[in-house]
Amino acid sequence: MKKIIFLTLFSVSISTIAQSKYLTKTGLLNFEASVPSFEEVAAKNNSVTAILNTENGEFAALALVKGFRFKNALMEEHFNENYAESDEFPKATFKGKVDALDFDDLSNEESNTSIDGSLTFHGVTKQIKDIPLTLKMEGDKIIITGNFTVLVSDFDIEIPKIVANKLSNKVDIDFRFELVKK
Repeated sequence: MKKIIFLTLFSVSISTIAQSKYLTKTGLLNFEASVPSFEEVAAKNNSVTAILNTENGEFAALALVKGFRFKNALMEEHFNENYAESDEFPKATFKGKVDALDFDDLSNEESNTSIDGSLTFHGVTKQIKDIPLTLKMEGDKIIITGNFTVLVSDFDIEIPKIVANKLSNKVDIDFRFELVKK
């Protein structure tokens, strides 16, 4: 009898813990580093993995660098070989914590908050503060959207002088994650 009670309590506690984590493997991450009057420098990655722990607000995301798609195949090749060096640095990661928010109060109404965390790209980790987030519930999904800006130079990426006027040092990043209970 004690074993049955223990197993029942253990199962309930495990399911409670599991319900606090939301996950996606199809998150969307876009970036743009264009300058006026030149060809658009922008890419999308729609296979970003992200996880959110609603008990403590911890959030993590991982993008495979070779998963970014450009309109121009040659631009994609140059990005992977010359700038991101994706064979040597295959992943981009973000780890952070969502600022004070009661996840139990999420509804289909948007809630605004922010996140602080560390972004690792090209072998360099950079602390980023106050990334604005919008969160809401859609059915059983938590939808997270936001955007922020980084500098190419902060990640030890050198832009050759021959293309420096065609590529911005400022990179605008936006994201959208539709997270489901794990």
